[in-house]
Amino acid sequence: MVIEIDFNSDEAIYVQLMNQIILGIATSRLQEGDTLPSVRQMADTIGINMHTVNKAYTLLKQEGFVSIDRRRGAIVAIDVDKIKTLEEMKENLVVALAKGCCKKVSRSEVHQLIDEIFDEYDL
Repeated sequence: MVIEIDFNSDEAIYVQLMNQIILGIATSRLQEGDTLPSVRQMADTIGINMHTVNKAYTLLKQEGFVSIDRRRGAIVAIDVDKIKTLEEMKENLVVALAKGCCKKVSRSEVHQLIDEIFDEYDL
């Protein structure tokens, strides 16, 4: 899996790394049980600080995308708590949809956008 970090972005590097890994899982480039590179390997490959990678891995663990094993490192382990995930998605969508409504984005445009994004994932 290729991780692409935009060093000119306003988005924190650890957030970009997390999002890249989540997208990798969603698009099946990363599968349940896959081992992510060690913190040191990932940092060296991308050219970032090990603490940044560690922060991303820790947050991915907290959000239920990976488990951390002392011997094997970070392992893709999808959290099956669907209700919790739906609640988190709703919280994030409320503001995004409100912004869209303020800009006169229609319901059909939102549905089309969601369909386009969803089609990228192997579900």
